[in-house]
Amino acid sequence: MLKRVFPHPLLSLALTLVWLGLVNTITLGNLLLGAVLGIVLSLLTAPYWPNRPKIHNPKVIVEYALVVLWDIVVANIEVARIIAFRRNADIRSKWIVVPLELTSAEAITVLAGTITMTPGTVSAMLSADGGSILVHCLHTDDPDAVRDTIKSRYEWRLKEIFQ
Repeated sequence: MLKRVFPHPLLSLALTLVWLGLVNTITLGNLLLGAVLGIVLSLLTAPYWPNRPKIHNPKVIVEYALVVLWDIVVANIEVARIIAFRRNADIRSKWIVVPLELTSAEAITVLAGTITMTPGTVSAMLSADGGSILVHCLHTDDPDAVRDTIKSRYEWRLKEIFQ
């Protein structure tokens, strides 16, 4: 019964929190409306998620979120320094192929989104077999270090969460 009302409880919770963030006022009415929206949208989208991803290690999600937030702050500062103090001729943009050990479509999607959200990098393409992702880096002297950083900071945590 509970599974029928809350087919995706984390989605319902996330939508409720997003609603509260959008209205920017926490009142009983906003909380109730956000909860109703979260439940209704979860119910409406349930048929499109027949094979929901399984989260194997939820505590790593908090660690992953903190690492990503930290990296976004640091990358913002680095990109600002590159833009402010480097001449265009001194910026060395690179395309980097990052081989993936991830097999879950959800984990690969989160990784691609994380790379794109981090200033200075953009995930551009996933290989046809899902075995590697193409990343553009605004400036780097060592493309291998960028690849290794993506794998060591993000990929192994996503493997812990999704696989």
